[in-house]
Amino acid sequence: MKYFVLFVFPLLLVCITLTSAFLPYKQVLQHSRIRGRQHGPNVCAMQQVTGSNKKYFTNCKQWYHRKICGKPTVIRYECCPGYSKVRGEKGCPAALPIDNIYNTLGNVGSSSTQSYSDRAKLRPEIEGPGTFTIFAPSNEAWAALPQEIIDALVSNVNIELLNALHYHMVDRRILTDELRHGVTLPSMYQDLNIYIHHYSNGIVTVNCARILKADHLATNGVVHVIDKVITAFTNTILDTLEVEDDFQQLRAAVAAAGLEDMLSQEGEYTLFAPTDEAFKKIPSATLNRILGDPEALKSLLNYHILKKIQCAEAIISGAPMETVEGSSLEVGCNGDSLTINSKNIITNKDILTTNGVIHTINELMIPDSAKTLLELTEKPGVTKIGELFRQAGLTSYLEGKELLTLLAPQDVAFTEEAAVMNEDVRNLLMSHIVKDQHSSKYLYHGQMLETLSGKRLRVFVYRNALCVENSCIAAHDRRGRYGSMMIMDKIVTPPAGTVMDILKADDRFSMLVGAIQTAGLTETLNRPGSFTVFAPTNEAILALPNRERNRMMGDPSLLKYHIAEQILVSGGAASQIMLLKSLHGAKLEVGTKKHVIHVNKIPVIESDLMATNGVIHAINRVLQPSAARQPESRNGMEISSEDILRFGVSPAKVPRPRVRKVREAILQKSK
Repeated sequence: MKYFVLFVFPLLLVCITLTSAFLPYKQVLQHSRIRGRQHGPNVCAMQQVTGSNKKYFTNCKQWYHRKICGKPTVIRYECCPGYSKVRGEKGCPAALPIDNIYNTLGNVGSSSTQSYSDRAKLRPEIEGPGTFTIFAPSNEAWAALPQEIIDALVSNVNIELLNALHYHMVDRRILTDELRHGVTLPSMYQDLNIYIHHYSNGIVTVNCARILKADHLATNGVVHVIDKVITAFTNTILDTLEVEDDFQQLRAAVAAAGLEDMLSQEGEYTLFAPTDEAFKKIPSATLNRILGDPEALKSLLNYHILKKIQCAEAIISGAPMETVEGSSLEVGCNGDSLTINSKNIITNKDILTTNGVIHTINELMIPDSAKTLLELTEKPGVTKIGELFRQAGLTSYLEGKELLTLLAPQDVAFTEEAAVMNEDVRNLLMSHIVKDQHSSKYLYHGQMLETLSGKRLRVFVYRNALCVENSCIAAHDRRGRYGSMMIMDKIVTPPAGTVMDILKADDRFSMLVGAIQTAGLTETLNRPGSFTVFAPTNEAILALPNRERNRMMGDPSLLKYHIAEQILVSGGAASQIMLLKSLHGAKLEVGTKKHVIHVNKIPVIESDLMATNGVIHAINRVLQPSAARQPESRNGMEISSEDILRFGVSPAKVPRPRVRKVREAILQKSK
């Protein structure tokens, strides 16, 4: 184990220490060098996507996952940038010779750029004196251009091709240390900007083209090899929407929502632009409602806009990205395709503008903030409550403009049997709609929530749960246009009477009711309060020996041991033991095991019978207060837990007549 720790600890430090020393690109480059050093000096470990030529310097996460865009990778060991092999030597010990930019292009896998420089008569410029940075498309990037574009460039080499190459150049030396996120560089073609983005995963893009090989120094500048031929542009996002035929519906929506200024001014946005076909897929009633509601329409459109520029080439795994609307989209990739919330809906990537990038999508994304409560119930996992409201003819309450909160039980809370729709079921459904639009993070213990059925529901706050009556919150809230939905783990059961009312109405507890009446506790359990009653059934009482049964039926202290002085619903119990003080004075040990609530290790057979002044849990055994749980002896001589810890005395082993003597002995020993 000692040697294992000595071996692993330095590897962990690789991932920890690199995070603050360099910019992300330098971090992944250094990490790749460390992973490759076993193969010799200046060797970098790179991950190559299986079935493609795409290679990436690796970071810690990628190294262990061995996947990029969901595709498996293999590790390749290559010379780090600026170094080369020497025959007979291990690794890459030789530094590449520094030459002019023209010759360097041939050394770094961009001979096509060399060739086009010759044809455009750019060679003398990049061979001669001066200082330049060239973002040189790789040979594969030139080969990927459509033939008609190549023909257009070559047919007028003195102008178009020269201009295209000059747009890839800056008239000074710029290394990756200066290629920071959001930087714009004036190109050598009419000073039109080149847009740099440096992402946290170490990928650097130039007009959304990924830098493959960076920082190749030349005598008159530096060469960065990129994976695309880049082009100049001057349109804003709004300009682009106005000239493309597929965005007529989107243009009208942008104008109606008042977003034209934002999309035409300076900024850094990513727009997932739904086509006209995407709008047609939405039910007309839903679409017309949103288009007629400026606030909902604005939320809808802002949900399609990220607060930053996200180029497709910089996405190698899924990650949440914040939208202008405020919520997040999970933007990821699957092979060569981009995904949003795990759906492959992006049809065209990286349409560049001066204030952002556009990705075309074929599906309109409706955020919660633009939905009605009924539409919120269409999310998988909470659909049954919406179906019941439809069956009951109560959907108008979930589609209106009144501020409401729906307590929506998860689908698993319902039985498979079809509900018989009657007035009781309708009232129960209405008890799941709370007046006003609430947020669970602002609920507090003891708060009363008024429902549309007229019932009042209590809020209980526990260490590990937030509950409304018997039902606890199971997932994050979903906030709609006018209402919010709290996702609950059970069907909410409003209290139907006092503890005594509930016990009297259930034949299983007739003997317990008789015992309570005999003991004079009826008034206690009828008055306002906060009780948790662990109620033994008739079978539990009948199973007692005669002597114990008689004691149960006539001893108020034993009955009080079954009643705690606070409300604990089953969802508030935890796997760790909780101590509840009983009316008897002794503690009850409550916890859960395999999702079943236990009291003093006895399982509850039915939980959460809600009353206006408490909750009842049915048990099939009578609880017996052990001596260890007694607060004091019958003689009034208390043996504290401190005494037990100090002197090893257990009250369970001390006969009651000897309590005083034991206490005196403890006190004498402490002196």
